[in-house]
Amino acid sequence: MKERLIRLMRIINLIQSKPGIMAREMAERCETTERTIYRDLDALGAMQMPISNLGHGKGYAFISSFSMYPLDWTEQEALAFSTLPAVMDQIQTLIPEGFDSAYEKVMGTHRKEKAKRADIVQHVADVIQLGTPAYREDSRTFLYDIIQATIAQQSIRTTYYSQARNEQSRRDIDPYYLVPRDYRFYVIGYCHTADAIRTFRVSRFQEVELLDRTFDKGDFNLKAYMRNTWSIERGERQIKFKVRFHASVARYVKEEELFIKPEMTPQADGSLLFEATVNHDREFLGWLSQYGPDAEILEPEAYRDVMRERLRKWMDLYGAQTVSLS
Repeated sequence: MKERLIRLMRIINLIQSKPGIMAREMAERCETTERTIYRDLDALGAMQMPISNLGHGKGYAFISSFSMYPLDWTEQEALAFSTLPAVMDQIQTLIPEGFDSAYEKVMGTHRKEKAKRADIVQHVADVIQLGTPAYREDSRTFLYDIIQATIAQQSIRTTYYSQARNEQSRRDIDPYYLVPRDYRFYVIGYCHTADAIRTFRVSRFQEVELLDRTFDKGDFNLKAYMRNTWSIERGERQIKFKVRFHASVARYVKEEELFIKPEMTPQADGSLLFEATVNHDREFLGWLSQYGPDAEILEPEAYRDVMRERLRKWMDLYGAQTVSLS
């Protein structure tokens, strides 16, 4: 399936770059048979791709002005293509007239696309408003640089503030994904310093520099990495919570936009039985606490004791004040 998908994309590129190309040539370029090319063309037609047979001996082309624009080069492809003139200098006498102007047009298109993409990224970064941590005096963010690096699959070098250790460190990071969570943005990617996948909070970046180095995510799967993660904090445990929500809040719980898939079972009295497996308890308990006594933990039994201890501490704090005020 993967090989066929790659071949379909190559057929599209071949037709775009050489209108009138014959099936025989496409077969040679794709290292397959003409019969396979005809089947692929039928498949592209079924996908509403506007490819037309120009007639016997005239090959294939896109209908009207349709094209797979823009070039959508990776940084590595653009760099490789930009070095082409140096290679061609060695065989200058063999190059047909018009090559230089054609090359300039292609590179001009690439630069235009790159500038347009950068402009779009800047607009997106401007629209997204981030808060500023209380310890920071300046409100500068590096969202634009991070979005740009993520799209281009380009490594970054950053000074990052680690709250747990209360220290700054220099890190090289391959930003795989930019993930929103609870009014904040996080970068999930490969940290060269730790030699492992890590999660970084964008507001803790002190500076960001794009490096002349691209990366490949390989077989990294974000859904698998975040499996059973309630928000952004990952753990190694598997805790299955069973919670009963009172009828007065059940409808609001159903509308919660969650990052995991809970099992929700409406009860005859209007309450809601909520079951979810998470790998860390802190963020889940924080979310649960907003519903107060309208949310009752049924399982695990140990977390009923956790909630009792919290209530005892609150009573010790606020109960004593109430007595003194009275």
